[in-house]
Amino acid sequence: MTDSSQLINSAIKTIQIEQEAVQSLLLRIDESFARACRLILNCEGRVVVTGMGKSGHIARKIAATLASTGTPAMFVHPGEASHGDLGMITETDVVIVLSNSGSTEEVVTLLPVLKRKGIPLISMTGSSSSILAEAAEVHLDASVTKEACPLGQAPTSSTTVALVLGDALAMALLEARGFTVEEFAVSHPGGRLGRRLLLKVTDIMHTGENIPRVRANTVLSDALLEITRKGFGLTTVVDKEGMLCGVFTDGDLRRAIDSGADIKSTTLESVMSKSYKFISDQALAVEAAREMQDKEVYALVVKNNADELCGMIKMHDLLQANVV
Repeated sequence: MTDSSQLINSAIKTIQIEQEAVQSLLLRIDESFARACRLILNCEGRVVVTGMGKSGHIARKIAATLASTGTPAMFVHPGEASHGDLGMITETDVVIVLSNSGSTEEVVTLLPVLKRKGIPLISMTGSSSSILAEAAEVHLDASVTKEACPLGQAPTSSTTVALVLGDALAMALLEARGFTVEEFAVSHPGGRLGRRLLLKVTDIMHTGENIPRVRANTVLSDALLEITRKGFGLTTVVDKEGMLCGVFTDGDLRRAIDSGADIKSTTLESVMSKSYKFISDQALAVEAAREMQDKEVYALVVKNNADELCGMIKMHDLLQANVV
C-alpha cells in the first residue's frame, strides 16, 4: 500500500513543475500578446475558440471566460466544424486555436477554409515552428519543458499554461474595454453574484399597507399592536401630514416601561427615537445587508430621493432573496 509521504511528495512535485511552467510563461508575454489583444479588440464579430481533446476542454473554458468578461465568444468543436459547424464562423470573427503540438489533424483541416474566408487566426501552441503557428496571424507560445505527468504523456503542465494564457488574454481585454462590475453582473443575472450586484432595495422592500406606521399621538399600547402585526420589531412614526418623524422600537418600549410610562396614556412623541437607521430605495440590497450587520439591526427604514418614507426592509427579506 502506498504510504502518505509518497502521495504528498507526488502532489508537491506536480505543483512545482506546473508552477515553474507558468513562471516561465511570464518571459513570453510580449508584443505578440499585445497584437493578439488588438486583433480581438478590433473584432466586429465574436471570438471563436477551438481545440481538440484536452486542449478542447481548455478552449471551452477560455471561451466562457471571455464571454463573461465583455468579449463575445463561443467554443466550436473542430471535429463538428468540419461536418457543418464551420458555418457558425463568419468573416467578422477571430479564431483562437489551441493545440500543444500545433499539428492536430482536426484543427489543421480547418485552416484552408479559415484562410479563404480571411478570418484572422491566433494560435496557442507549444511549437512555434508548427503548422498552426506558421499559419496564424499571431502565435502565442504556450510551450512547456515537460509535463507534470511522470510518464510524460498526460497533458498537465501544457494545459495549465494554456489556461493561464487564456485567462491573461481575458483580463487584459477586460481592462482595455473598461468592463465594469455592473456589466459583469448583467451577464450573470441568475447566480448569487448577479443578485448581489443588480438587486436593489426597491426590488424587495415592503411597501404600502405592509409598512408599520402610526401617528405621533398614538399611545404605546396601540403602537405595540402595530409592531406585533407587521413583524419588523419597530414601527415608523409620522406626523399629521404623514411625514416621517421617528421610529419606535421594541427597545424603546422596554425603556419606556422601565421608566414608569403608562402604555395606555403615554404617546409616542415623548418616547420615540428621532434618529434612526435608514437606506435609499435605490441602494443595492447587499448594501442594506452590510448596513444591518454593521449597525447590528434587524430592519431598516427605506426612503426615496425626496427623503420620504417609501418602504421597510428586514434581514429575512435579504436571506430570502439569497443576497446574504
